[in-house]
Amino acid sequence: MTRLLLLGFGMGLAFAVPAQTRALVDPTRPPNVSEETSAGEATIHGPRLQSVLISPTRRAAVISGTAVALGGRFGDATLEEVTESAVVLRYADRRETLQLLPGQDKRERSAAAMQKGTVR
Repeated sequence: MTRLLLLGFGMGLAFAVPAQTRALVDPTRPPNVSEETSAGEATIHGPRLQSVLISPTRRAAVISGTAVALGGRFGDATLEEVTESAVVLRYADRRETLQLLPGQDKRERSAAAMQKGTVR
């Protein structure tokens, strides 16, 4: 009986080790641009805005996987402005605006639409 128990335990360990050698995938990691780009969509080149953080005491952004505080450096650029939907990077010779959701425009809802409770 003890040998059978030890054999079962040993077999369990033998199967558990290969399962743990596989790389774990982070389900919260943003997908790669190439994975989310399908036929007919433009590929995004250069820095990509992935997230913004706005609080009463600080502003920051995640750009191409790197967290950058307002006034901080991202490569050769300085993070100059952070809004709800975009950031501005200042380079020595130019400024570049990165949109959180490229190709989507944010529109104000009219007061009448908000009173009616219509959602778009």
